[in-house]
Amino acid sequence: MRYLDLAHALRARVAAGDVGPGGALASEAELSREYQTSRVTVRRALDVLRREGLVRSRRGAGWFAAVDPVRQPLGRVTTVEAAVEVAGATPTRRILSFGFVAAGADVAAGLECDRGAEVLRVERCNLADGEPFALVTVWVRAALGAELSRADVERSPFYELLPVRGVALATAHQSITAEVADARTARRLDITPGDPVLFARRVTRDEDGRAVLYSEHRYAAARTTFDIEFSLNPGVLQHA
Repeated sequence: MRYLDLAHALRARVAAGDVGPGGALASEAELSREYQTSRVTVRRALDVLRREGLVRSRRGAGWFAAVDPVRQPLGRVTTVEAAVEVAGATPTRRILSFGFVAAGADVAAGLECDRGAEVLRVERCNLADGEPFALVTVWVRAALGAELSRADVERSPFYELLPVRGVALATAHQSITAEVADARTARRLDITPGDPVLFARRVTRDEDGRAVLYSEHRYAAARTTFDIEFSLNPGVLQHA
């Protein structure tokens, strides 16, 4: 059996609901016996489905049907945790690093500070029902960062921590592009190097227009979608 034929058969089984979202597929050895083909063919077929976002693998645990992607609205500012909760999953966070560093070019541009200025850098992995969902790095000016502890950022998002410290958050600008996962990102998100990743950069400002947070968010492309709703102005539609 060719691997594309096997991929078609397995795709049909997933679509038919033989395996529910997040459910475990038969092992590679079991599929090899069932379809009387080699494990290499099984692995290639499953990799086709993985690239389509239909299944995913967990190191040492096997293959699983993909869960429905978390939908994130673009019309308003929200936290990763809030988006995960709306999707019906349980959000948790894992702090990967916390410390003061010198601002690089991108961070300096985002925070509108001098390159090399001291800033607090916090890297975390957000999880949905225990599965890696987002890899997020946040930079904040040193004066604000000095008021925060690792325990603070383990417990709450910056959008909750800063207002209680007198920072009135007002606006955020976010740009979203696509990239492929490097080895480090793939390891953190439990995906394969080369998989598609949605990459968002966000600058958050206070009510005086000062940039107080610069953040970078990476999502496995199959695990989230960004939604935006437009108002249709008849005058604009006439010229569309």
